[in-house]
Amino acid sequence: MHENYLTKKGHQKLMEELEYLKTVRRRELSKMIGEARAQGDISENADYDAAKDEQGMNEKKIAELEMKLVSCRILEYEDIASDQVLIGATVRIKDLDSGEELKYTLVSEAEADYNQNKISVSSPVGQGLLEHKLNETVEIKIPAGILKYKILEISRE
Repeated sequence: MHENYLTKKGHQKLMEELEYLKTVRRRELSKMIGEARAQGDISENADYDAAKDEQGMNEKKIAELEMKLVSCRILEYEDIASDQVLIGATVRIKDLDSGEELKYTLVSEAEADYNQNKISVSSPVGQGLLEHKLNETVEIKIPAGILKYKILEISRE
């Protein structure tokens, strides 16, 4: 079983999602199945089939989350070097072509959320930034070309 890394916040978020799926969502789906069953013959009941499909997807998601949580290592801030870009670090970078400044937190795939500027360490940009130090210039090859960044700040948030 391969170990995956989570920050404390990421671990808490997955635990909350798992709890929701196991309690609230299971009850909702059970109610939907009961209501569809009450409509009569279930052999040709689209509502029943849809509810059963959703129940199956919910159980699959529960199993996936449980596997992630069983095999995870929770990162403590003490594990994260402050002078090097590692998982759990927040990095402020400057795009040397456009001059734009960007700020990303490097997280595991399970925690990645681009809308919150959380990028996976397995993404091209995440991989390209990993293990680099403050004030280094980094060139990252992506399908659209090469990105050039300067690391301006590394922090632990």
